Amino acid sequence: MRVFNSVLGASAALALTAGTSLAEPGLVIDLGGKFDKSFNESAYTGAQRWVEDTGGSYKETELASEAQREQTMRRMAETGANPVVVLGFANISTLEKIAADYPETMFTIIDGVVDEPNVQSILFSEHEGSFLVGVLAAMASETDTVSFVGGMDVPLISKFACGYAQGVKAQAPDANVIINMTGTTPTAWNDPVKGGELTRSQISQGSDVVYAAAGGTGIGVLQAAADEGIYSIGVDSNQNHLHPGSVLTSMVKRVDNAVYEAFESFEDGNFETGVQVLDLSNDGVAYAVDENNQDLLTEDMIATAEDFKAKIISGEVEVHDYTSDGSCPAF
Repeated sequence: MRVFNSVLGASAALALTAGTSLAEPGLVIDLGGKFDKSFNESAYTGAQRWVEDTGGSYKETELASEAQREQTMRRMAETGANPVVVLGFANISTLEKIAADYPETMFTIIDGVVDEPNVQSILFSEHEGSFLVGVLAAMASETDTVSFVGGMDVPLISKFACGYAQGVKAQAPDANVIINMTGTTPTAWNDPVKGGELTRSQISQGSDVVYAAAGGTGIGVLQAAADEGIYSIGVDSNQNHLHPGSVLTSMVKRVDNAVYEAFESFEDGNFETGVQVLDLSNDGVAYAVDENNQDLLTEDMIATAEDFKAKIISGEVEVHDYTSDGSCPAF
């Protein structure tokens, strides 16, 4: 069991020294660790930003194995943490089991829905953001073959892959999209060696742009792409800085904002349970442009992506959600 750490801002530390009792939110970080440079790290970044902005403090713990899920979640609730933010769809069944046992504790689950009166469920429209980076991949490709490396073979990751393939096909109907998943167990989230191997295999089949949605495994994908001289696309966090000039863009999923808002809204008394969806219309997902990739994206590429973005938001273009029925029109 990982030790529960309390992360404190300067003003919170002073308050505790003075004997003031402060309610602390909690963050349960999923397998792969808080420095995976992707999903977990985005959540950690949001929590740290909240500390910096408010001077508050929060409790955090990292899962080290599947067997720890229930015990870790219960222990976090029993410390008095409120709200407790848990990361990842793999925690759905555990939270369904324990939420009712802690009716005074508010929970936020990211990437899942738990229908309990004290649970806030945060979903993202990953398929919409993935569509836009698919458009950019198609425009950047010189071979008309692009690829995707997913982490664990689950519907959520197929949602990324499907959106990506739809974006590629919308821009280049005859393009080839190669899709591989890393594995069928949670170890697929943290296997950069396998990620690199899959990427090199895709390159041998003609891919010159690869999109990774694989947690820590994606670090190996981005590294292999940089080594072999092709473009990569990052995910969740802005990963453009990892290989400047090689990472075409990143499909940013604002997990950081979701964590920040959960902490902030509870502190302000505005915490709302139920399902919330973060999509293109509210900047819950986006493609990243910064100093590390701005020379890679032409004005035409940006204009095309922005046109598709507007059409998706208006409903003129509909991006199919793989998780709605387990199908994908682009596969």
